[in-house]
Amino acid sequence: MTALFDPRQVRRAFSRASASYADAAKLQREVESWLLESLDYYAENRDGDAQTPALVVDVGCGPGHASRALQQRWPKAQVLALDLALPMLRQHDVDTSAFARALPGAFSRLLARTPARICADARALPLADHSVDLLFSNLCLQWIEDLPAVFAGFRRVLKPGGMLVVSTFGPDTLYELRGAFAQADAVPHVSPFASIAQFGDALIASGFRNPVLDRDELTTRYADLPALMRELRAIGATNALHARRHTLTGKARFAAAANAYETFRDNDRLPATWEIISALAWAPDHGVPIRESGEDVARFPASGIPVRRRVE
Repeated sequence: MTALFDPRQVRRAFSRASASYADAAKLQREVESWLLESLDYYAENRDGDAQTPALVVDVGCGPGHASRALQQRWPKAQVLALDLALPMLRQHDVDTSAFARALPGAFSRLLARTPARICADARALPLADHSVDLLFSNLCLQWIEDLPAVFAGFRRVLKPGGMLVVSTFGPDTLYELRGAFAQADAVPHVSPFASIAQFGDALIASGFRNPVLDRDELTTRYADLPALMRELRAIGATNALHARRHTLTGKARFAAAANAYETFRDNDRLPATWEIISALAWAPDHGVPIRESGEDVARFPASGIPVRRRVE
């Protein structure tokens, strides 16, 4: 069976976007800030002990903004910044140098310990079993179709009681763009992202305990369809489906899609909806079978999770 996503295309897209990503990824930075705020739960989960995590891993780190924030939060921790695209990791040198030049000498010395970089695939973490205290991943998992398998890998590397903090895109993401291109082309242009129910089920199936999931809807706005497409290319969010068209869309099809998108225009701007799913979960104790580790999780219908709507 052909895989849904083409990982080589994912790597190529984010490699090409490495230089433009930091300036264009406003939405990613916004979601990142939500996840960073949730790290207060790390101390609460450890019986009120504000102990510093020994090893923190940022999976799908991009140019490393969250990795540096994690290092600043816990200066004594070892932070690993992991990404599939090597050019993204090379951007860390550029960003860290610019940040250091902007700081006084005393503060600049705080950057002496910077996150270590690893070029690797989230589906096969090159980390020892039960070695990680906190695993952080912002808007990376939407490019992985086998969520139970990747979560099983996350569980493997987390220590008992280790914390998982993640976000991904939900199925309502870019529904306007999906609908517009459907009017012009039978080939899919937007990925079919997992629902919040599928995301939660995958966490439970992989043995994580006490998952807490949230769903947000964020709307960004653009002058026209080309402006949206330029931003998507700048952040590497291009079509990575195996079933994608491997030739240019063509002027006629693009014009038809742009015309169809106009039906969504509101106050002279075109909206783009992003459904954001975020989750906290904890690794079980040693020796707890997967089927038992999820039994204490309260079941509730995904439709009962309220959607917080935000507008950029």
